[in-house]
Amino acid sequence: MVEFRCRKCGQKFRMSETHAGKTGKCPKCQAILRIPRPRTRSDSSEHGDADRPEVSPETSPYDLTLLNVTPMAKADSQSPEPSVVDGAAYEQLRRLQGGALTLQSDEIPQRKLPWIVDIFFYPLNKPGVTIIFISVCIPLTLRILSKTFLPLTLIFWPMLIFLIAFIIAHWVSLVILLLYMNWYVCACIYDSAVGGIRAPETAGSTLGLWAIFRQTLKIVACLVLFLSPASLYFSYTQRVDPILWALYGGGGFLFPMGLLAVVMFDSLRGLSPRLILASIFSTFFQYCGLVVFWCGLCVLIPVAGSLLWRSWILGYLFLAVAFYLTLILAHLLGRFFWKYQDKLYWEV
Repeated sequence: MVEFRCRKCGQKFRMSETHAGKTGKCPKCQAILRIPRPRTRSDSSEHGDADRPEVSPETSPYDLTLLNVTPMAKADSQSPEPSVVDGAAYEQLRRLQGGALTLQSDEIPQRKLPWIVDIFFYPLNKPGVTIIFISVCIPLTLRILSKTFLPLTLIFWPMLIFLIAFIIAHWVSLVILLLYMNWYVCACIYDSAVGGIRAPETAGSTLGLWAIFRQTLKIVACLVLFLSPASLYFSYTQRVDPILWALYGGGGFLFPMGLLAVVMFDSLRGLSPRLILASIFSTFFQYCGLVVFWCGLCVLIPVAGSLLWRSWILGYLFLAVAFYLTLILAHLLGRFFWKYQDKLYWEV
């Protein structure tokens, strides 16, 4: 038996070792979880951990003890507590995914192409393309309808009611879809952080509108924290000088690590300066490479916008390009955690 907890809500599970390495969704909070392999003494000695105290089986690179969950005592000494046990847990996970639990194989997906090429295919699977298509085509369709009804109102003024309805629906749908896209970006970061190499399927696990809105507020909080020094300096001096660009550059340098911490901790306490700075110093050269790649992709977004702004139809094409590049950025950030998680020491 393998015992472990959901890293997000702390729900306890006890599963058969035959399911070790597979993934599913937590029945309580819908977080993606991976069933850890039981650790043996031979595994510990092989990695030079023989002198460390024995770690309980539920501890895994994906747990991180992010919610300060008290480690479970050994099975022979712990008191009975509610938990989802073996077959019952499997059935709950299976039912949550429409009767067919999508369990990945024990092997982590491997790239078939060099990573610098393969990352551009990350959003180009069915879930990624579907979300980009819906996020662009729904507001685009409503905008086309608004444009169609505009001349009709000059001929038959009661059509003005439909025109106003389409305009309101257009902007409401655009805002909701932008909020959803922010939530999906965070889902891509987390899925990539546990080994995913393609955009995740989130059908049936999407949270409510308020939860999605709170997730967006966390991203906004990251931007405000790291860009406010430069904004305050400019508002006070009204000058564009090297100091202003240095402040903006410093904020942009810290932002990816801050966003990664907030997503993985699912809390704004991930914005702890000590945590962020220690993580950057422990992976400094690798993190610099990530930031350079991030900046390169981010530059493409305003460049595409400057080429497409003259036409509102092309503007929606630019929106699709922006969503596509944003998902690639999310994937890069999650894979950074996947590759260097041992250096971040976030489980401490």
